Amino acid sequence: MKKLVALLLAAMMLTVSFAMAEAPEGYPEIVPGMDFGGATVTIYDYWGGNDRVAEPTEEQQARYDYEDWLMETYNVVIKQTQGGDWNTCAEEMINFVSAPDGSYRAYIIEAGKVGTLVANGIAAPITTYDVSGEEWNQANIAMWAKGGVPYGLSKGEQEPRICLFFNKRILEEAGIDWNTIYDMQAEGTWTWAALEELMDKVQRDLDNDGVIDIYGMTGDHNNLHTIAVAVGGGAYFAYDEDGKLQPAMGSEATINALNWSRNTLLTYFYRQPADGNWDYFKEAWKTGIAGFYVNQTYAGFNDNSEMADMEDEWGCVAFPVPNAGDKYLTNISENTYLIPNIYSADEVGKIAFIIDMWTKPTPGYDDEFGWIGNKYNYTDDRAVDETYAMLRKGEHGWANLTFLLGTENDVLGQSLIWVLGGESTPAQLVEAGMPAWQALCDAFNAK
Repeated sequence: MKKLVALLLAAMMLTVSFAMAEAPEGYPEIVPGMDFGGATVTIYDYWGGNDRVAEPTEEQQARYDYEDWLMETYNVVIKQTQGGDWNTCAEEMINFVSAPDGSYRAYIIEAGKVGTLVANGIAAPITTYDVSGEEWNQANIAMWAKGGVPYGLSKGEQEPRICLFFNKRILEEAGIDWNTIYDMQAEGTWTWAALEELMDKVQRDLDNDGVIDIYGMTGDHNNLHTIAVAVGGGAYFAYDEDGKLQPAMGSEATINALNWSRNTLLTYFYRQPADGNWDYFKEAWKTGIAGFYVNQTYAGFNDNSEMADMEDEWGCVAFPVPNAGDKYLTNISENTYLIPNIYSADEVGKIAFIIDMWTKPTPGYDDEFGWIGNKYNYTDDRAVDETYAMLRKGEHGWANLTFLLGTENDVLGQSLIWVLGGESTPAQLVEAGMPAWQALCDAFNAK
């Protein structure tokens, strides 16, 4: 009889176990054996956490329900809170690694500071959790990988960065139908030569006083050089066949791209006035100083962006490519989750699991068009539906490995990208800067 009761109890427990292992409809499958024993995992961002509101919307409540289920299912407390700001988030992570307190943590770091944390051993390698699935942002993961091992994590499509805006009024006054630019982009014929032809029409001296009144282009010339290198098939730095980071500025593709961008700067660009600030181009662009504007998408597409009060209507395309059929690209610059390098490989895997679960879409609210937001309020449909939508895809992302060594300004500013408008050619600048860049790579590889 006792044996029968034991068997019945075992069967009941098994039934309960199977019942508990079933996630609600639309939720991710439960991972057997994953239990945090009541521990807390804190995710530190740099903008202010995700505190719950007193009167949530239906979607917000659905999110809270999912988070509660996640914490109950895996016996864990998950918090997201602010750890530093845009300037100090990396410092906060370094301080924790220097004096850990035994807690489980992950940090969301802005792209410009991720490379330093990876290069200096602050971020942990992720070797015990599979991040090869399509929901992960593979382009961004690859950017922060060393020897094929991922160190940084992010989800979903990328935020497009460098692009080319155009002023519709200025183009129309020059006799240009701006829709043809979208058409060329769609057909794969939006090339450097096509852009030059348009800038030749736009750039002119309106009052015949010998001074150009409307320029072909303005903007952040750092972005001009970088995106030219990207679409031109070049790189500032690249891994060699032995997995060592090396300077790549001397490659034929990179030199050719920098020669083109330098010529564009010297021929068509409205450049910084003697009394102008570094960001002179922001206000100048809004006054109609140029037909084209090279900058990052957030300058126009985001709420409260710098172009929000611009009177002229604008459009946006990918930066053109050297040859018809080449792939349009934008640079990768994603917020990235890093795990402090103080945990065992298994603990890193468990924290990566929490990041994975925490960043999944709210069940029932996986809106594939949620990224559009208010973008139609700022520009035309083609800029959103054709340009922005295309550049979100990972295949159009370009990884600037300069950020493994520091910021682009710190590594390349005074030696290359800030001085490309001077007398020295790109080849001359590269030759002069190579010893310093090689030393940076040697130090990185030694770590």
